[in-house]
Amino acid sequence: MALNLFDQFMSPTYLGIPLVALAIFLPWLLFPTPSSRWLNNRLLTLQNWFVTRFTQQLLLPLNTGGHKWALLFTSLMLFLIAMNMLGLLPYTFTPTTQLSLNMGFAVPLWLATVLIGLRNQPTVALGHLLPEGTPAPLIPVLIIIETISLFIRPLALGVRLTANLTAGHLLIQLISTATFVLLPMMPTVAVFTVTLLFLLTLLEVAVAMIQAYVFVLLLSLYLQENV
Repeated sequence: MALNLFDQFMSPTYLGIPLVALAIFLPWLLFPTPSSRWLNNRLLTLQNWFVTRFTQQLLLPLNTGGHKWALLFTSLMLFLIAMNMLGLLPYTFTPTTQLSLNMGFAVPLWLATVLIGLRNQPTVALGHLLPEGTPAPLIPVLIIIETISLFIRPLALGVRLTANLTAGHLLIQLISTATFVLLPMMPTVAVFTVTLLFLLTLLEVAVAMIQAYVFVLLLSLYLQENV
C-alpha cells in the first residue's frame, strides 16, 4: 500500500534512471505495423478504420490549409490514448498525469497555431482580440481580457488532461483501498465496493479516450481560427 495517495503519480526511477522515457516510447510497440498486403488482419483493419474515421471527423470543420496537420493530430491522438490507458494497468505509471509533460505538448502546438495565424492573416488574428461593434470605453478592457484568454489556452489544455486523469486514479485507489479494508469485516459491503470499482474502471477507460480526443479537438479548433 502506498504511504501517500499521490505517490502513484511520482515518476519512478530504476538505478537512478527515470522510467518516464520508457513509458513514453513503449506504447508505440502496441500498434501493429502497416503492411502492403491486400488483406490485413482484424486488428490492423480496425486500427485503420478508427484512424480514418477520426481524421475525417477532426478535419471536417477545417479548410484545406489545416489538412496539413492531419498526420500530427492523428499521431498525437493515438499517443495520448496509449499514455492514458497505460496507467490503468497494474504496477504502471501514467506519464500524462504529470503537468509538465502535458504542458510540453500544449504550449508548442498552441504557439504554432498562433504563429501561423499571425503569419498568414495577421489582421484576422489580431481582430480576435477585439469583437466587432465594441463600445469605445470597453475597448481597453476587452483587449486585456481577450489577451489573457488567449494565453490561458495552453494552461487549460494541460490542466484539463492532468486533472481528469489524476482524479480518476485517486478515486480508483481510494475505492480499492476501502475494498481491502472492508473485505474481512463486512463482506457484503465489500461486494458493493468491488462493483463500484469495476464500474469506475470502465468510466476511467472512457475518460482516457475522451480526454485524448478533447485535447486534440481543442487544438484543431485553435488551428481553425488561424488558417
